[in-house]
Amino acid sequence: MKTFKQHIYIIAGLLLLGACKPEIHTPKPSNGSADFSRYIAVGNSLTAGYADGGLYLAGQQNSYPSIMAKQMQSVGGGAFNQPLFSAAQANGSGYLSLTGFNADGTPITTPVTTNLAIRGQLPLPGFGNVTLYTKYSGDIENYGVPGIKLLYITDAGLPLPYANLNGYFERLMPASSPTITTNYLDFITAKPFTFFSNWLGNNDALLYATSGGAGDFLTDENTFAQLYGLLISRLTANGQKGVVATIPDVTSVPYFNTVTVGAILGAVQKANPAAKALYINALVSGTTYAPRAATAQDLIILTFPTSMIGQPVETPYGTFPYGLTPYTPIDNQYVLDQNEVALTEAHVLSYNATIRSIAAAKGLALFDAYTFLNNIKQYGLEENGVGLSSAYISGGIFSLDGIHLTPRGYAIVANEFIKATNAKYGSTIPLANISDYNGVKFP
Repeated sequence: MKTFKQHIYIIAGLLLLGACKPEIHTPKPSNGSADFSRYIAVGNSLTAGYADGGLYLAGQQNSYPSIMAKQMQSVGGGAFNQPLFSAAQANGSGYLSLTGFNADGTPITTPVTTNLAIRGQLPLPGFGNVTLYTKYSGDIENYGVPGIKLLYITDAGLPLPYANLNGYFERLMPASSPTITTNYLDFITAKPFTFFSNWLGNNDALLYATSGGAGDFLTDENTFAQLYGLLISRLTANGQKGVVATIPDVTSVPYFNTVTVGAILGAVQKANPAAKALYINALVSGTTYAPRAATAQDLIILTFPTSMIGQPVETPYGTFPYGLTPYTPIDNQYVLDQNEVALTEAHVLSYNATIRSIAAAKGLALFDAYTFLNNIKQYGLEENGVGLSSAYISGGIFSLDGIHLTPRGYAIVANEFIKATNAKYGSTIPLANISDYNGVKFP
């Protein structure tokens, strides 16, 4: 009898457990306190979907704002129009394609030059040639313009309105260059909107860094603060809510961490064990440069033609091998040296202090891209069981230009913008499935 009762209790217990199956509660889609009915995206090449060294249709279609807008559909998001290239001109500006690997494992990239949307070149005296693209007409919610700095949003200090100097911006204007007078700030705020994302400011540091400190300049910190304040004031003038992002550590991207001083010197020493160092022309202070031996803290850019190393160079002191003596240092445009790195970092930290302060004052959501991308560089990232990193090509996040993102990278960033938005405004925008988006396409 006792045994029978024990069996009854066990059976009852199992039935009770079966009745208490865990439930997975998916939050009901809600816009919270935000209105996503007309969402606009403000920014530069990252916002436009630039990838692999160019702007082209497939990249545009996988921009992080377009991914965000798709996810917003379930919480009242409206139409999201982008200035897409046509199918016939899908390759846009042209871009890089991975076509194979050399015997040593280094990638072979080939420019795509067919089905472009280039309509000509406009020579501007004292400035150079501006590449002009096929005009776009139609509604726009993605205002990403490759190349634009925060410094240029009002056209102040420029010889011509900025739309005359940037073909990506010019293609969005109804008039043709050089008669355009509309500035970027007026352009993006011309029509009513309810919500915005803003990731302007990257190029105010990035263009200096990618030129090795030789072909551009860092935006003054005070000027940056004034313009960022003006931008956010205009974007929130009618009570709009939004999400902003900090500026990434521009020296953390593969563009500066793939071709290293150690790797180049090691290759040289295999052929010439007597070689002791690479030499660079490094910043001393102000605008003074002097040759010195390179260290691991000096960053060689991804596009440096390593075949130049060791080539004979005529100098006033005789003929010496390029890059291997103080008389023939590697040219400035190929190296962001240690002092230039520190200068860039100081400006980025100042820019980010401004962004955080203004975002807090205006009650905006904030995506800390600086911390997020630095953490990926240091620790990597796992999404849906897939290991990702900031490594060139194999990492899955950065495209072939080593700066801009792959579709998967853009989906990851879109999710971070969404998380920040949900946390601030109590919305429940669903996250994108990053497995739906590819990394670098292999041949």
